[in-house]
Amino acid sequence: MKTNYFLFFLLFLLYLQPAGAQTRSKAAALQQFMNDRFGMFIHWGPVSLRGTEIGWSRDKEVPTSDYDSLYKEFNPVLFDADTWVKTAKDAGMKYLTITARHHDGFCLWPTKYTGYNIANTPYRKDILRALQVACKKQGIKFCIYYSVLDWHHPDYPIHSAHNSQADPNSDMGKYFTFMKNQLRELIEQYDPYMLWFDGQWEQPWTNEMGKELYAYLTQLKPDIITNNRLGKEFAAMDNKAIDVSQMVGDYDTPERVVGRLNMTTPWESCFTICQQWSWKPNDKLVPLDTCLSILSRSAGSNGNLLLNVGPMPDGRIEARQIKRLQAIGDWLKVNGAAIYNTKGGPYEPAKDYVTTRRSNQLFVHVLNTQLTEISLKAIPGVNVRRAGTMTGINVPVTTSDDTCRLMLPAALKGQQEYVVVLDMDKNMETVPVIK
Repeated sequence: MKTNYFLFFLLFLLYLQPAGAQTRSKAAALQQFMNDRFGMFIHWGPVSLRGTEIGWSRDKEVPTSDYDSLYKEFNPVLFDADTWVKTAKDAGMKYLTITARHHDGFCLWPTKYTGYNIANTPYRKDILRALQVACKKQGIKFCIYYSVLDWHHPDYPIHSAHNSQADPNSDMGKYFTFMKNQLRELIEQYDPYMLWFDGQWEQPWTNEMGKELYAYLTQLKPDIITNNRLGKEFAAMDNKAIDVSQMVGDYDTPERVVGRLNMTTPWESCFTICQQWSWKPNDKLVPLDTCLSILSRSAGSNGNLLLNVGPMPDGRIEARQIKRLQAIGDWLKVNGAAIYNTKGGPYEPAKDYVTTRRSNQLFVHVLNTQLTEISLKAIPGVNVRRAGTMTGINVPVTTSDDTCRLMLPAALKGQQEYVVVLDMDKNMETVPVIK
């Protein structure tokens, strides 16, 4: 009987472990994530009732007292997690990242560490649980955004994006414990594949805190991956070349700009499908051609694209946003082999084209479809066996000692971006970057 109790205890401990925590290494999880190439970002919360920017509009367009009371009206009765996830899947996205807690401090799950959460809205239902279940059902990786700063929390020293004066009554030590408690809650209850941090640039947060938190999270779930916004070293909107040795996290995060070609440091660029991250009435939609170009340029530079949508206050994603996402998905049904599970390069991205590669195939993404030909530097010792578009149109190739010329189809001139695939006689993945 003692042995049976012992076995039961062991099984109970295994049950408590996050699902899949011991099935792969962090490096393997990161590689799978980078192979996915394309994910959905979602910025959402009570602020959608005002149509202003999440977090940043507090104490600016929306008075603090009004902003902090919006949760009392938040009742997204038309929210349907299955529909959101299906929208992402139909767009060709492989993972989904939701703002569980943004800079305004509101939590989309019924956390026990603050009352400022979804359970105390008229809606009451757990948004994260619904999305986690829907993602698992539809084969989409579930990821969570969590802000390092919290302008609403009394123990975080800064209480507004527009006033950096520190509150002398705040307690950063207590706040750090609060963060650890919430993140443990998120990992144990929702088992996210990845954690996306933000808001680490303010003075109260230090690199040392970031390193301690990263180690803590890895202890909780050894294969959890995070972006590098636990530390101060990140590319951000400047798209600067970072010192990787100073990075805290697993991959870099350029913002609203495609990252630099990098064959050693993983990265993911985030863009939004309109102009504002959270929902805004009549916000300008990004053209389809631009979306496709950003996706191809991201993959061609060996990175991922996290494309954001901002749902409306009733819980729906706008029909026009869904239509744009579906069009991206339609393009990926034809050209997805040139995006997923590829490496960027070997050619450095150009104004008119980028390249990706896998095994013996080289994919040339024709961004400027007004071109009649593309000239590439010849790769010594490598020959083209066959060339054609992903739809099967033959592409004549002429080669010399130093040049490979692709004669592009006249029928596709001025049309939507397309991809030419070259079957090569050697493995392209080992070819060094060509400038």
